[in-house]
Amino acid sequence: MNWACSIATVLFLMAASATEGGDGVPDGSAIYAESCARCHGEAGGGTDAYPLALAGDLSVRQFTALVKETMPEDKPGSLSREEAHAVAEFAFNEFYSSVARARSRAPRIELARLTVRQHRQSLADLVASFRGTPNIGDKRGLRGEYFPSRHFRNRAFERVDTSLEFDFGTDSPVEEIKDAAQFSIRWQGSLLANATGWYEFVVHTPQATRLFVNDNNLPIVDAWVKSGDENSHSGRVYLIAGRSYPIRLEFSRNNQGVSDEKQHDKHEKLAPASIRLLWKPPQGVLEPIPSRVVAPDGSPEVFVCTTPFPPDDRSYGWERGTTISASWDEATTAAAVEAADYIAAHIDSLARTKLGDDKRTAKIKQFCHSLVERAFRAPMDEDIERQYIEQQFAAAERESVALRRVILLTLKSPRFLYREIGSVEGDSPTAARLAYILSDSPPPDWLSRQAVEGKLANESNRRRAAERILGSSLAQQKLHDFLQTWLQVNGEVEMQKDSEQFAGFDEAMVSDLRVSLEMFLEEVLNSPAADYRELFLAEEIYANERIVKYYGGESNDPHFVKYRLDEGRRAGVLTHPYMMARFAHHDATSPIHRGVFLARSVLGQSLKPPPEAVAPLAASLHPDLTTRERVAIQTRPAACMTCHHIINPLGFTLERFDAVGRYRTTERERPIDDRGHYQPRDGKVVEFTGARELATFLAESPQVSEAFVEQMFHFMVQQSIAAYGPDGKARLHRAFVESDYNMRQLAVEIAVAASPVGREQDAESLAKNP
Repeated sequence: MNWACSIATVLFLMAASATEGGDGVPDGSAIYAESCARCHGEAGGGTDAYPLALAGDLSVRQFTALVKETMPEDKPGSLSREEAHAVAEFAFNEFYSSVARARSRAPRIELARLTVRQHRQSLADLVASFRGTPNIGDKRGLRGEYFPSRHFRNRAFERVDTSLEFDFGTDSPVEEIKDAAQFSIRWQGSLLANATGWYEFVVHTPQATRLFVNDNNLPIVDAWVKSGDENSHSGRVYLIAGRSYPIRLEFSRNNQGVSDEKQHDKHEKLAPASIRLLWKPPQGVLEPIPSRVVAPDGSPEVFVCTTPFPPDDRSYGWERGTTISASWDEATTAAAVEAADYIAAHIDSLARTKLGDDKRTAKIKQFCHSLVERAFRAPMDEDIERQYIEQQFAAAERESVALRRVILLTLKSPRFLYREIGSVEGDSPTAARLAYILSDSPPPDWLSRQAVEGKLANESNRRRAAERILGSSLAQQKLHDFLQTWLQVNGEVEMQKDSEQFAGFDEAMVSDLRVSLEMFLEEVLNSPAADYRELFLAEEIYANERIVKYYGGESNDPHFVKYRLDEGRRAGVLTHPYMMARFAHHDATSPIHRGVFLARSVLGQSLKPPPEAVAPLAASLHPDLTTRERVAIQTRPAACMTCHHIINPLGFTLERFDAVGRYRTTERERPIDDRGHYQPRDGKVVEFTGARELATFLAESPQVSEAFVEQMFHFMVQQSIAAYGPDGKARLHRAFVESDYNMRQLAVEIAVAASPVGREQDAESLAKNP
């Protein structure tokens, strides 16, 4: 029997055999003991007949309203208000609420390995710590160097090019180069990746070209010596979000093969010269590389582990490194081998040595010493040095073999793979937790030094350290990733729409809308206030010409600029076209999908999954009904309304935005009814009409901001907030409110509160010493 029917049965039995206490008030305890315990267990934990526990996160007020409206299943509404309240209050206090459940099973900090994201970041940072730190300024574009020959000699001109789309024809590229028949150009700088995954690059040119991305020696596109008439060349590379990568594009306009002096002499016989660089990022489309993702500043190479890992557990709503399997163990071995191969191939530059150096072995051993310390995120003691370094170099005949053995032994050690394993002396664990909470990366050298000096025991020092980490690109990326996870737009999102109803809503439009949403999130996060309420209340979005015209505005600007659509009827992320299209069917809106998003992600309600998938009622079968009316009919049964009494009224408020997010006032020639309501956990029912009123309610709701705090904590710390003390969430929420809802400051407060607390401390000690 499904969970909804289970609850319905319990409440029916409660109603059927209700008894009253001495004061005439229904006795929920007696009702449960007489009629319910035999099916659901004495403590509501379930039995063989009804295995699902009676548990949830509704307040007593909400639970009472649900019981009164929907129970018993065969006769909803037959319970009196007093009976419904007695039943709800008893169940809530004994086993339904999170507080009641915590009494029987105290929350604890779980042993956790590195997540897939953290593992990949840790390997990248481990290698990066032996290279220079990139210093990317605000200028965008790539530095172009123009040469009057094919061999990049005697540079004639230099500038920053914001677009790599050139059609030179038979002319010289710049006036400083006189010979239009023979010249070369080199563009270089850094590529700023904002998503993790495979990137495809395409170079269109009839001339010679090479493209290097994150490898200064091996091109991913090599058409320097051409044969045939192929003018399109592609390659791909895996990149990690939040990092900058070296990029270099080389172009040569010259006579391939045998020189034709006559052609050289006759300008009009030259073949036209052109070059165009495009990319296809994860979840994007093939398009010219936008200037906002390239910079003229240089970056060192980044080691990017491409070993596939099994996905992390997300059953609690956030990534957790708690699942250990044979496939995960095999992946860590393969990743260690991949890292060892890379480091061995680059050891001369990483260890600052070379073949023939009489100190080569000593330098490689010193490199290994630093590698082990940084991998273990703690100072090295004599036992570790002997086991991980001295014994390996003593046992190996060649230093290259010893190097690989050190790397493999280190990267397979639990001291590297598990965040809470290792020395617990001093502040080293605190430094590691602080860094991983904010950036999913190991602590940088300056933070490790502070840990060795004992500075991180002081809360003020931890806060200053957290603020410094938060200025890094990796920390900013993690906050951006949190918002995408909160909005349920992380990962691949399928958005195919009916081509007849929504002509023009193609892959390019979806890609533009995703960029628009990402730019909006980035702007709010990076603003001085970083006010999360702006996520709900903003009336403008970033839009280019294609977006503006599709959504009924006027623009001739191909670039993304802020634009006010629909005369201020928009409400931040709630009505962003990407979000509206994301939570809709291919041919119609979906108040259910939109309502579930609002209930779960925004309001923090723990909705149970439906007992079975049910297809929506087809509009063609009910041509006279609006979407709202069809949803109301389909979800009318009491078993459905246990959740849909929350979902539907929320989703209905967004009905003025169609399946691709265009504003509308009618459906099937009938006015849109976008009225809705919600009952907060500790308040009266709130009614609102339309997206703007809903957004105002959400922006001001303590329940919403509390849910936001809890979800950010879970995403960043990857542990249950309940394990950090009974009032941990309340303290963080107070700090959030006092900061005027500053999201960056909330991240700092989370890191400051959680970083000194490890598995060796329990919630009781934390409560005594917050």
